[in-house]
Amino acid sequence: MTLGPYASFIVTSYALVAAVVLILIVWIAIDYRRQKERLRELEASGVVRRSGRSASDIR
Repeated sequence: MTLGPYASFIVTSYALVAAVVLILIVWIAIDYRRQKERLRELEASGVVRRSGRSASDIR
């Protein structure tokens, strides 16, 4: 497969996009874990989520 005279540009572009997507996936995974830990800390300190209430608790 030949990419012509712009092969280096094409390959570099795809490599950079792949790196950015990988970085974003890792960043999201790390942030998810941090948010889950923060939520556990808040729940342990007595803070509850509104979505955790049932319909009978609202009245």
